[in-house]
Amino acid sequence: MKIAVETALVTSPYLYNNIIIMEFKELLEFINLENKRLIKKFGRNSTQQEKILARTVKLTEELGELCNEVLVFNGDQRQEKLNKYNKNNLPNEFADVIITALLLAKSMDVDIKKALTDKIKKINKRYK
Repeated sequence: MKIAVETALVTSPYLYNNIIIMEFKELLEFINLENKRLIKKFGRNSTQQEKILARTVKLTEELGELCNEVLVFNGDQRQEKLNKYNKNNLPNEFADVIITALLLAKSMDVDIKKALTDKIKKINKRYK
């Protein structure tokens, strides 16, 4: 599975139409690295339950920011927010939600690759 990204954080990227393509395993490697950094910075003494709760709250925060960008994208916000519109915010908020969800899954020992594979199979069965 390949994912398009805008950063050069990828260790072995592929270039396609000037977009860096990241392998899913590289995204998971980044999630592992970020998990270690976050634990070192914020959670050395936190219990597993506290980490899970914090990441759930963080996911809600990021989802709220994405929702705000969707409202702005659709023109359904106050004029002052519409005036500050930056087209780069929307993809960044999608990325924040994905990364935060993957960090939460990691903290709960969810095999996200298997979960995605199983879910895709289930969805595909709906159309057979």
